[in-house]
Amino acid sequence: MTDLLYSETESDLRAAVRSLLADRADPAALPARVETGRPHDPAVWQALAADMGAAGLLVPERLGGQGAGHREAAVVLEELGRAVTPAPYLTSSVVATETLLALDATELLADLAAGRRTAVLALPLSIGPDTVRPATGPGGAPSAAGPVTGVADAVVADVFLVHRPDGLYAVDAAEVTVTPVTALDLTRPLATVAADSGGTRLAGAGAAGPAVRRGLLAGAGLLASEQLGLAEWCLEETVRHTRERHQFNRPVGSFQALKHRMAQLWLEVVHARAAARAAADALATGSPEAPLVVAVAQAYCSRVAVHAAEECVQLHGGIGMTWEHPAHLYLKRAKADQIALGTPGRHKEALAALVDLPGPAAAE
Repeated sequence: MTDLLYSETESDLRAAVRSLLADRADPAALPARVETGRPHDPAVWQALAADMGAAGLLVPERLGGQGAGHREAAVVLEELGRAVTPAPYLTSSVVATETLLALDATELLADLAAGRRTAVLALPLSIGPDTVRPATGPGGAPSAAGPVTGVADAVVADVFLVHRPDGLYAVDAAEVTVTPVTALDLTRPLATVAADSGGTRLAGAGAAGPAVRRGLLAGAGLLASEQLGLAEWCLEETVRHTRERHQFNRPVGSFQALKHRMAQLWLEVVHARAAARAAADALATGSPEAPLVVAVAQAYCSRVAVHAAEECVQLHGGIGMTWEHPAHLYLKRAKADQIALGTPGRHKEALAALVDLPGPAAAE
């Protein structure tokens, strides 16, 4: 039977990451930081990715990584979700790294594992594992197909992985035009990316598609852990606030209606933890059921994260509606994550196909 409990190693890793983020990425200071338009803190990323070695958790030791696995990476993402930390961990250390692992791109993997460079897939953040399509230019020629919209963390990327009909290419940031766009989630900036026909070819057409799908599947599975961490923070912060906030000489958290809402949310978070941990474990063990477990985790955890963030805003009352309180950043991250790497509807359709049942569209 699969053990989804946290190991001692995972608990130690959690404590280290949480301590780092508490010292250098406090959510209370995040609203002021995002207002500058530069949410990423290079010093925090250096400490997390290079000094702590978190960027190399999925990379084998022979390539300079930590030789850990998806369960450990999931713990890091839980903590990043708890603090809605603006860091390219999901896009670079998970999605891009998994894509490169499928191709055994040793030199670039070593750079990513050491935190010397960051890489992102030049694909919209909304694209899911089952919707991978190479880009084509005029007349179907191999090309970047003009600008690609909605690319997450492009503003801090050193390398772009561009999927073209004839293969997958690594293109340096100097050869790419990156135009920032206004995004709902201020902590995960989006940009429009225009890449020319240059770059180094990493794989041919036959290998590129499966490699990209592997990266997106890992990203979707571990995104559930980020959503879990976000939901946990929202619940804990809401409980803390309602204990301290008094009305009629009583803590508002003692009112029955609010207790019921928080109890229901606690149950949802517990279920989300099981789903997220199952997805991370399935990816870590290379289970053939990984696509199914990932679809379940994403379809469920995305909804729980949004619900937790909505309750956090509402139960904080007036303070929850202000810019100074970080609750709005959690809600925006949760809503953006809900459509990242495939919407819940897409994952439910994929799940229906995997278990040979009529999907939502067919049921209608």
